[in-house]
Amino acid sequence: MPDASCTLRAGSSLQRLFSTFPDGWPGAGLLLLRVGAAISLIGFHAGGLANFDPSILLALHLAAAVGGILLLVGLWTPATGAAVAAAEIYSGFALRYSHPGEGWTHLLLVILSGAVAMLGPGAWSIDARLFGRKRLQIDAGGKSRLPQKEGSAPQPSRGRFPLDQG
Repeated sequence: MPDASCTLRAGSSLQRLFSTFPDGWPGAGLLLLRVGAAISLIGFHAGGLANFDPSILLALHLAAAVGGILLLVGLWTPATGAAVAAAEIYSGFALRYSHPGEGWTHLLLVILSGAVAMLGPGAWSIDARLFGRKRLQIDAGGKSRLPQKEGSAPQPSRGRFPLDQG
């Protein structure tokens, strides 16, 4: 019999990627954090794209700018935040800076994108629409169905599980 504590710990870490999508004040806070990180990433790295440099710098600036756009709309937030944080750590430690204090900007971007990766996207994101929890309605006969819009006929599930429509 497998160890229950290992199973529970592994299950909770996998569920953590998309466990909650808070709305209200916590959701607004996550939205502000996402928007702040995205605007900082796009603003800082758009200047690097404007100064065309055919090296790894161009790839880093492009990846961070695209990551900022993905964070702005809340798509693939945990993976995007972690990838942007890793790119910013590399940029902060491995590159030489043309302006004094530029390393601190990379540190701020690591903190912001890492926080967004750990906290998740919130209710106002594409991730919440794609991966958010679904509400199922179970009628008296034990049949489950997906919630319907007003005025439409209910659709019974075809498979064993309510979301198994294949």
